[in-house]
Amino acid sequence: MNKAGFVALVGRPNAGKSTLMNWILGEKIALVSQKANATRKRSNAIVMHNDDQIIFVDTPGLHQAEKLLNQYMLEEALKAIGDCDIVVYLAPASDKTIHYEKFLEINSDKRKHIIVLSKIDQISQAELLKKIGEYNRFSDHFIALIPMSVNKNVGKKDLLDTIVKHLDISPYLYDPDNITTEMIRTIYKEFIREAIFDNISDEIPYESDVIIDKIDEDAPVEHIRATIIVEKDSQKGIIIGKGGAAIKRIGQNAREKIERLASKPVYLELFVSVKKGWTTDKKFLSDLGYEW
Repeated sequence: MNKAGFVALVGRPNAGKSTLMNWILGEKIALVSQKANATRKRSNAIVMHNDDQIIFVDTPGLHQAEKLLNQYMLEEALKAIGDCDIVVYLAPASDKTIHYEKFLEINSDKRKHIIVLSKIDQISQAELLKKIGEYNRFSDHFIALIPMSVNKNVGKKDLLDTIVKHLDISPYLYDPDNITTEMIRTIYKEFIREAIFDNISDEIPYESDVIIDKIDEDAPVEHIRATIIVEKDSQKGIIIGKGGAAIKRIGQNAREKIERLASKPVYLELFVSVKKGWTTDKKFLSDLGYEW
């Protein structure tokens, strides 16, 4: 009598969705950045909770979609809401409820959802109680409200227990020994993108992407060749840096993340290519894997 199902993680940009998924999984597979709108595509984490299987779906933040790429990101989040059995809405405890009210407008199918009050370690107990009271005004809309702190390791069991309670009986949807449905190329790409977000400022990370050209997993040292795509020649110079210093930092940062997941030494080669206007080129976006 096992249960299984899909659970979408949604919320405003930078609410902590990817951090939450990595924490629950106990393994880093999703890009995490202090900068908003770093997540561009849905990604799945397979979590076994006792004898039940939960497939968490990380999503881009709910935001105004202006650029073509941003429109794709918003569509990814909306599709996840529609496709999943349960939605977990992440609400940082310091946020006003206006963001949640906008989510209720988007959730037109009335998909059952759980509110997670995240980052509760950043506010006082009195502020937390007040915030819970503010959300209780909407209690007819959600099935549970769970305070949570990744930093303090609070709320994980409550969330998993609540999700399983509301899932249907189902055979496992994936091999329980797997932790994700993502291809290794996709995870490595996200690690390199995360390194760009960590090491390069301004708008460049938002106007860059990564193509994994080659992976050789058979050798004792895993060999990865990847190309960083940017929109402008000036951005290429910044990514490379004086004497190659910036791309060396990016490479070292990404390599360390990849090695922790691969559990073996990694040799990472990075190149930079300029593709002007790629964020507005639907065909090129499709070639990068952003399928409408």
